[in-house]
Amino acid sequence: MTQTSLEALTRQADDTLVVELRGDIDGDAREALGAAYDVAGPGVPVLLDFGGVGYINSTGIAVIVGVLARARADARPVSAMGLSAHYREIFEVTRLSDFLTILPPTDEPGAAT
Repeated sequence: MTQTSLEALTRQADDTLVVELRGDIDGDAREALGAAYDVAGPGVPVLLDFGGVGYINSTGIAVIVGVLARARADARPVSAMGLSAHYREIFEVTRLSDFLTILPPTDEPGAAT
């Protein structure tokens, strides 16, 4: 398996910061994901788009938990979209889904209807 470093691209959609994730989420993703989270202003909701993520390992889950802990301390809502069925199940089993809202891709803020 070839490892692909995580890119976290940010853009504003309505009142939400969308973080488009591309690559693998592992321990090396901490900096990219943290920097993307820092772009959001106070109280701005964050939407993590996992559509471009190929792989998440257990250390990557810990990185996501760290972002969710920061968001909880900041009273900032976090949503996720683009999760494969496999990772959606992992988010449910690990109870990450208790700390963020998992949306289907068509529910993205600013998406055409």
